[in-house]
Amino acid sequence: MDSLTQVVLGSAVAYATLGNKLGRKSLLVGAAFGTLPDLDVLINFGGDVENFVYHRSFSHSLFIQLLVSPIFAWFLLKMNWAKKVSVTRWSVAIFLILGTHSLLDSFTVYGTQLLWPLSTYPFGISSIFIIDPVYSLPLVLSCVALCFLRIQPYAQRVNSAVLLISSLYLMWGLAAKWHINDKIYQALDTQNIIFTHFESTPTPFNTLLWRGVAVTEQGHYEIYASVFDTIENVGMQFYPTENALLAKPAETKQISLLQNFTKGLYGVYKQNEQVIISDLRMGLEGYYVFSFVVAEQHNQQLIFGQYQKLNNRFPLDKFALIFARITDPSIDLSTAVIHK
Repeated sequence: MDSLTQVVLGSAVAYATLGNKLGRKSLLVGAAFGTLPDLDVLINFGGDVENFVYHRSFSHSLFIQLLVSPIFAWFLLKMNWAKKVSVTRWSVAIFLILGTHSLLDSFTVYGTQLLWPLSTYPFGISSIFIIDPVYSLPLVLSCVALCFLRIQPYAQRVNSAVLLISSLYLMWGLAAKWHINDKIYQALDTQNIIFTHFESTPTPFNTLLWRGVAVTEQGHYEIYASVFDTIENVGMQFYPTENALLAKPAETKQISLLQNFTKGLYGVYKQNEQVIISDLRMGLEGYYVFSFVVAEQHNQQLIFGQYQKLNNRFPLDKFALIFARITDPSIDLSTAVIHK
């Protein structure tokens, strides 16, 4: 999730576990530790592909967080204000702050390596968009109220209520995903479409309209379905790709990393002489958030190298179409794409 959400979630968890001992100081502690796992973005893992794949790895591992929590607690107890809390309680609180950060990230599509180093599998439930105001706003308002308003007699109740509301919204996302997937599977079956990989993700800032990707041998289908759609309203558009160009196992380390991290949900494109791999899970056709130049093709021969990330963000003026599509199935989002 976005940094602000992780800050206020960390503050809420810290207040729930330490608020009766530290008061408002616990909000600052939660904000700091709630941000800590994402500082791995400051690490250069060796290149654009490696930075993409290894983000949310060791720093988001529940095992590593369990190990470092007592160490952080020991350091904190060197400060007088922290001695109101026992080392055990500090350790539990820090682990809960770090752990809820990682678990929340795993509800997004990106991929979070919760079990590193035992497993590098990137867990991604993909039931909430990376920024969702419905999830984040109650946590933000609660944090502001706890910081600046005198609501001490009701502070823990307010904080607990907001944590419950945010958790229920995550449960709603799971239910919506199940409902959408069932609808999309029926639509694909109706058209006799056989696919090898599939994923659905909420469109930006909501859990009412979802985007699905079904990968076939020839390309992939981009699918849009609203919770209000009938099966007949599910819209899908086929886009050919050239995945066969990189069909050989482990052509290079970077290509292998991308193929595994995307769980097979990638597309290979040729643009002029460049060969590009796009992660089909994030963005939409023509505007993928993570696309990498992995090779150049000269005289039918691939020359691997570069592995640089392309900047190709979805234009903001197209968001209105996404929100309109929630209730209007006649809107064809595939027409919003400008192919390059």
